[in-house]
Amino acid sequence: MKTWLGLSLALAVAFAVPAFPAAAQEASKDAKPAASEQKPAALADQAKEESSTTDHTIQLGGQTIPYKATASTTLLKNADGDPTALIFSVAYVRSDVKDSSQRAIAFVYNGGPGSASLWLHMGAFGPRRVVTADAKATPPAPYTVVDNSDCLLDKTDLVFIDPVGTGFSHAVGKAKDKDFWGIDPDVKSLAQFINIYVNRNNRWNSPKFLIGESYGTFRSAALSNYLQSHDSMNLNGIVLLSTVLDMSTLQFQIGQDMPYVFYLPSYAATAWYHNTLKNRPADLVAFLAEAREYAATDYAAALMKGSALTSTQKEEVAKKLSYFTGLSEDYLLKAELRVTLGQFRAELLRSQGLDTGRLDARFSGPMYDLLAEFGGGDPLEAAISGPFVAAFNQYVRETLKFNPDRAYVALSEAVGNNWDWKHNPSSPGGDPVAPSVEGDLAHALLSNPYLNVQVENGYFDLATPFFATEYTMSHLLLPEKVQQRIHLEYYDAGHMMYLRDADRAKLKSNISALIDETTKR
Repeated sequence: MKTWLGLSLALAVAFAVPAFPAAAQEASKDAKPAASEQKPAALADQAKEESSTTDHTIQLGGQTIPYKATASTTLLKNADGDPTALIFSVAYVRSDVKDSSQRAIAFVYNGGPGSASLWLHMGAFGPRRVVTADAKATPPAPYTVVDNSDCLLDKTDLVFIDPVGTGFSHAVGKAKDKDFWGIDPDVKSLAQFINIYVNRNNRWNSPKFLIGESYGTFRSAALSNYLQSHDSMNLNGIVLLSTVLDMSTLQFQIGQDMPYVFYLPSYAATAWYHNTLKNRPADLVAFLAEAREYAATDYAAALMKGSALTSTQKEEVAKKLSYFTGLSEDYLLKAELRVTLGQFRAELLRSQGLDTGRLDARFSGPMYDLLAEFGGGDPLEAAISGPFVAAFNQYVRETLKFNPDRAYVALSEAVGNNWDWKHNPSSPGGDPVAPSVEGDLAHALLSNPYLNVQVENGYFDLATPFFATEYTMSHLLLPEKVQQRIHLEYYDAGHMMYLRDADRAKLKSNISALIDETTKR
């Protein structure tokens, strides 16, 4: 997550690295201004890189894997050579490989915008994982941190990145954090970081992967296109967890009916899970196939009629919607057959005094106002924020020996609330009405005939519904052979599918298969 998609849109989350060469661990000498232009000492100190490298081992797949963990800040500069930001990252590189220049490397981040990477780091792919309860709140500290048997280090080295304004990353010199808060400046800053990392660590010949969650998938589409077209850095694969490439698919606006179509199968999955259906089918997958079919045909056609829909037709649709969603026909009629996500979250379990989760609909929490029209805070956020933040702070400061005085910013609402959504994609068409990077991903796939994309979908994700993702991926208007390089996978969990043990193992297996397939000769 924490991925907290589109805070500023009012919508409502990668490894053991050889130590950098000593010269690379320190701030570059050319970052210092000329004697006649010396910055104050405070600014010079602010722009200094820091690094800590420690040695570890982990058991994965019956083998002992030694690795180096490097927690560090990397200095970014503008075209004039002036320092602009320090990007915090944690890299894990397998240390028993003779030539790491050909070993796979993955760059990993969460979303928000405004989220640090600790969620994927401590929940999915890093060598240490915080243990949380599934589909319910985790008790308070002390928390349990264990070796992560689903870590990807047996397949790829990993670099977890915190964008500016998150984690320990921040602007320096004359730059401000907000200078980096936007689609394009965010992409350029991460591309600069990746280029610096690849240069310092001789990884140009390594197979390369991007792994992003939620807004991180939006970022990956734009970043992949930028890296390939601007830096000639071709990628082997992109992993999209809980995907959105077109923000309009998630926005409930008057006159825009498609989001209601996209959300219906996810509403159905949620009602099925909470057993609020009158005649609950035994087979979830078959039920969702039925929901998809109805949403794309009869429901979409009914919504298209708008005010021309007769009372009799409305009643027929309301009856069918009640079958799929568990909501009463009376409620659906009063909603004009259009129930927003906030309304659904409040109404589904209202009789039990509960709000339904947004990031993971399996979670629920006490409803403060039983008359509220919209759902309140997300029960998943409340359930896992404490364990993740506490575990990561303990881990990075004690185990990784990186302990700055700065607070670690797990999620910044300031970033999300001040995000610049303007974007100039390389593909034709200019700025879309709603932020979209579909053209970026299409261009990346068309320009690189070996690039593969794996899309991970949680059935109970109400933040980025799987049917909207399916629609997006099937409407990139790609040639058939290119379309075949997009692979969709499904999980019996929500936005952060790795919180469920079985799905975390499944996720590791799916990504491992992607890496194997795209790196074989």
